[in-house]
Parts: sequence; C-alpha cells; structure tokens
Amino acid sequence: MRYIKKNSTTIADKPLTNTTEQSPELIAAIDLGSNSFHMIICSVTDGQLQTIDRIKEMVRLASGLDKRNILDKNTQERALDCLKRFGQRIQGFPANNVHIVGTNTLRTAKNAANFLQHAEKALGYPIHIISGIEEARLIYQGVAYSLQSNAQRRLVMDIGGGSTEYIIGTNSSIAKKESLRMGCVTVSNRFFADGMINQQKLHAALLFVKQRLRGDKKQFTSKNWDEAIGASGSIRAIRKVLVAHNWTPGGISLEGLELLKNHILNCQHTSELKLEGLDPDRLPVFMGGFVILYATFTSLGIETMSVSDGALREGLIYDHLGRLSNHDVRSKTVTTVAKHYNTDTAQSELIQSTISDLIKQVKPFLGAQSKIMLQQLLWAAELHEIGRNIAHSQYHKHGAYIIKHGDLSGFSQQDQNLLSILVLSHRRKIPLKKIAELPDPWNKLAFYMIIIFRLAVLLQRNRNYSALPEFEIVLTKNHMQLTFPDNWLMNAPLTQADLQQEQIYLAKADFTLELS
Repeated sequence: MRYIKKNSTTIADKPLTNTTEQSPELIAAIDLGSNSFHMIICSVTDGQLQTIDRIKEMVRLASGLDKRNILDKNTQERALDCLKRFGQRIQGFPANNVHIVGTNTLRTAKNAANFLQHAEKALGYPIHIISGIEEARLIYQGVAYSLQSNAQRRLVMDIGGGSTEYIIGTNSSIAKKESLRMGCVTVSNRFFADGMINQQKLHAALLFVKQRLRGDKKQFTSKNWDEAIGASGSIRAIRKVLVAHNWTPGGISLEGLELLKNHILNCQHTSELKLEGLDPDRLPVFMGGFVILYATFTSLGIETMSVSDGALREGLIYDHLGRLSNHDVRSKTVTTVAKHYNTDTAQSELIQSTISDLIKQVKPFLGAQSKIMLQQLLWAAELHEIGRNIAHSQYHKHGAYIIKHGDLSGFSQQDQNLLSILVLSHRRKIPLKKIAELPDPWNKLAFYMIIIFRLAVLLQRNRNYSALPEFEIVLTKNHMQLTFPDNWLMNAPLTQADLQQEQIYLAKADFTLELS
C-alpha cells in the first residue's frame, strides 16, 4: 500500500492533540489519595532517576464523602486549591512526562466525573482513575525498586485513606495482590469521628478490620512470606511514634504496637494521646491507621515490619519509565488476556498488520498522536474476539464488557473504557454517544481510530494470509477515500458488499466513505 498526497486538512486545520514525541528530562507522578495528595518530580539522565522535588498535602478527600458517596463542595475546593499549586509546579512539562492517578475516593464518589473536569483544568493534565488491584501493583513496584534485590518473599502493606493494599512478591515479581475498602480516614470517621476512645470502640474497630481481612487471611498469612514491609504515611507515622517512645528498636514490632495500644486505652480522647513524633495533621486519622495495622499484625501473624520510603508515586515513575523503554506492562496484560480467552492469534496479527499499514497512510492527517493511537488499536485487535469464548452472537459486546470491568494490569479505568469502546465498535453500529462521553482528546480521536479498526477487520474477513492488493487511502475530517486496483472489488464481491454496508454505517455518523 502507498499514500497518495492530496489536499487534505486536519481537524480544525491543526493536529488533533498537542502531544509531542520527546525524550523526558523531567517526569512527574501525582497520587490523588483519599488522605493525602502527593507529587514527586524526577530527572532522568541516561536512564538513571534522581528525585528533585516532593510535595505532599493532607487533603483528606475521603472525609468529604457523605452517606450517598457524594463529595462535598468544601472538600472539592480544598482539593482544587492543592491541585492548582501542583499544576503551577509542573506547568510546561510535556504531556507524556506527567502521570496522575486517583484512588479509592475517586473510584467511589458518584460525582467524581464533575470533580475531575475541574481537577484536570487545575493541573493542566489528564487524571487516570485506577482500580484497587492496579493500585496494589504500583505500590509494590514502588517498594521493590526502593529496596535491594533478594530472594525473599515479601508482604507489602499500604494503608491509604480509603483502602488498604496487601501484596506478596519476590523482587519485582508479584504473586498475590488485594485491595480492601478500609483506610485510615474511613475507619477513623466510622469509629472515632468524635475523638472519643474507649475499650468498646477500639474492639468494634478491630473487629471491623478483621472481618474485612477474613476472606484473604489464608493467602496473606505469615506462612506465605519471609519479611513484611510497610509503605504508607500511616505506617511511617506509627513507626516514628514507636521509636520516639522507645517502644521498638527500629521498625515496627507487635510488642511495640501492644505498648501503643495500652497507651491509647489510658486516654479517653484523641486530644489526650500526646504522642511524641506524631505530626498534628495526622492526629485525626491516626486511630484508623493504628487499628488497621494492629489488626493486620494479629490476624496475619506478623511479628516485625520494616518500612519503605517507596510507594504508589514511585511505582508510577518506574511504570512510566517502562512504557518509555518499550517495557509496557499493558502489552503483557493484553497478551495474557487474549491467551486466556483462546483468541485466534493469527487473525489478530493479520488485523494488526493492516492497521499498521493504514496508520502509515493517514499519519499526515492524524499528526504526532498517531503513535499513541496505533498502540491502542494494536491492543484492541489482539482482544477484539475475546467475547467469542462466551458466545458468538454479540461477541463484540461480551468482549467490551470483559475489558471494561476486568482488572487489567497497567490500565486505568479510562484506558479500559477506551479499549472497551474500540472493541465494541469494530462491527455493527458505531456508538457515537459513548465516543462523545470519552475524555479529551479521545472524544475527538476515537472515531477515526474506530474507522481504521473497522476497515482492517473488514479487509481481513477471509482470515488467511493471501496478500491484500495495494490500495490508496486518504482521510480528511468527514471523508475517507479508498482506491483499489481496477476490477479488484468486482472480483471480491464479499468485500465489496461489506464496504457498501460500511458506507451506510458511516453515513449515519455524518461521515462519507468513497470507493473507487
């Protein structure tokens, strides 16, 4: 296939996005947690990282959720003020060098979409909401890269504001991971909102955490790992208190937690705790963090725990570097899922090859973003038939559902939603409403991606390696022209019929497909 240059224009006579391909000098990762917002900025020189700036603000996003899981206005304003400060610090960073994720509270809040619009405006960059399981993976990566390699199996625990993650792994390899909906903010608000402390409240809070842990106790018990590592602000705060009071020699011990528990029970209100080494800003959520950690120690049989400085944002940095160096965990995930659902690998490869050729031809229209679009389309091609393992009828809908609702390692909820829509749209009607609801810039890009995907699937319907003829494709804003060799379409009646049906589908989307 070859590209014939014609007088085509890009959308609005400019590239669809302002994405530029550029090697990073500075990269930033931002973690919008349920308790604190964190930002880390690193410089990259010859593949080596150096942290040059860290900013943390205790926003307590989870405290702003009401009983209906609506995030209140005051909390939103507090969060947006913080994000404006973050946004000023990363102003001018290339879009590819900034990775921002939201966690449990933004997964839970019913009005999260509205908040995210304002948050992205304040930051100047998109925010990706990640699942609890993806959060666990990134936390483990942040811890693993901050520690020396060894052959021991590690239990990594992270207490967030709205969730707690447990992961078992060796070096950078993860064996088990889980995210439970309990955090220092939510447990504190549920059992100690008035600051009062007594034996009954503490017992009820501990029972709550142990009940949440019960289903995962067997897989995370001390028999399954060699060392325990904590990785969160709550855990670091507790260690600092234990060391300041000489209740532990260094890390965190069960004996030290017992001494802290006795001290707590001698107080009637959190204001009486007077714990050396505790930041006053953490006092309102300290009890929740302590309860989760103590219950975990006693439930899983933990005697001692060391504390790591690495956490979610460090995991984001290393994950981002992997993407830049062609070690994208998302590609491995897609291949694993495709294999699990017994897809036709040969057919996927045919479609991927055709997509690559089509993207090359229309790259002058798509601009710099064509590389990103190609990667998404290649993943979609690999997964587009996973629904056949459930039922042939409506298989594109089954596949789209699996992709949207599965735990896909490396993907954010927005990533999965885009991939789901691509798979849903590769045949039959084009879901224009779903496309329009995608965040910017995908609400502009996805339609063109879908046209290319549909064309590749259609042209490879014969499912064999017989070469396609060289044909020419020109893409403009509302029009695509396909030019085949003389008489080729007449001798390929099935393809001709499919393309004529495609003209009807595209016409309903105010797009013209011209065949010649």
